Amino acid sequence: QVQVVESGGGLVQAGGSLTLSCAASGSFASISAMGWYRHAPGKLRTLVAVITSGGSTNYGGSVKDRFTISRINAKNTMYLKMNSLKPEDTAVYYCAADSNSRRYWGQGTQVTVSS
Repeated sequence: QVQVVESGGGLVQAGGSLTLSCAASGSFASISAMGWYRHAPGKLRTLVAVITSGGSTNYGGSVKDRFTISRINAKNTMYLKMNSLKPEDTAVYYCAADSNSRRYWGQGTQVTVSS
């Protein structure tokens, strides 16, 4: 079983920055991919960024060049550095961790960008 906890959300003005953190804990052999997803009101949950245990990354088109995903494998932690935030980035951001062919989700952290 894997427990996933996000932190670092909050209120920021447009153009500002935030860094989200995600920590995975529990009883598991290893975590393969970790990723960030977001869910805005009235919209579907979408991929923000994903990173493999080898460090390969992939970003959703709307955040590329503004957001940076990273992880520390030894600590089972992941980060999302968000720069140049826009009001349309407002959403609940969820961390996901894949282990033994299962995906574990955190409870989400709210990010609100004011114009």
